[in-house]
Amino acid sequence: MSYHSPYEIIAQGAKAGRYRMSLPGWNLLLRGGMAGAYMGMGGVLMIIVSSGVAATLGIGIAQFLMGLVFPLGLILIVLTGAELFTGDAMLAPFAAFSFNTGILSVLRIWILSYLGNIIGAFGFAGLITFGVLLQPGSEGYAAGSYAVSMVAFAAERCSYPGAAGILSCFLKALAAGWLLNLAVLLGICADDAIGKIAGIWFPSMALASTGMEHAITNACLIPAGLFSAPYLTPLQVAEVGPLAGNLAWSVFLLNNLLPVTLGNLVGGLVFSGILLWIAFQKEIRS
Repeated sequence: MSYHSPYEIIAQGAKAGRYRMSLPGWNLLLRGGMAGAYMGMGGVLMIIVSSGVAATLGIGIAQFLMGLVFPLGLILIVLTGAELFTGDAMLAPFAAFSFNTGILSVLRIWILSYLGNIIGAFGFAGLITFGVLLQPGSEGYAAGSYAVSMVAFAAERCSYPGAAGILSCFLKALAAGWLLNLAVLLGICADDAIGKIAGIWFPSMALASTGMEHAITNACLIPAGLFSAPYLTPLQVAEVGPLAGNLAWSVFLLNNLLPVTLGNLVGGLVFSGILLWIAFQKEIRS
């Protein structure tokens, strides 16, 4: 299993960022759509495997199980070459610092990959809602137990109270952007698939197990909860609890997706991007 030094990893990340910047817009959107769906796959698996676990084994075990399977999405993205906005938050600045690509090229890849991610995440939310979470019957759809878990997760993510809550959401997202990009860097560390998977898995596991906020994952899971909520029975709504009243599209967009996107961007750009570049710029340029 080969290993690359930190400054070699950053140099490879810069090359990867420059390559992504050279892609046509439609290709960035397409790769972004795939990445959004892949993050949704890991997120949905996380919800399903942890359903009902907290009541029997405790919240710690439930969170650990979530962390065990969540890395699926990022592993798929790194190994298939899909385009994730939160990874571009770090790789695009690396390319700009190394090759003087300019701020417009950085903004272009950020905007196109983000739009693609949102489209892919929303699309997979619809697919998983009406394919797995809701059960078809003679009178239409009915919500299953997994739908209740999804609605509960979405309601919790839409329940940050006031300015202090939004700040907490932003800080969780900042930490998530930092961890996710460290996972991307560790994926670059190795040349073989097993090494890449191992490098990606640990930071991604920490992200999910500690309840941090990732915009693209939320862009799948919260809409899935919103799609499922109208099909819940009164007993299922009571099972979700009082937070169910906070679940709304406007709350999702303004109180979660917006601050989480900004937090992920700052975490990737500053803590995984700029600080690492400053730390190793002498070795990179030598």
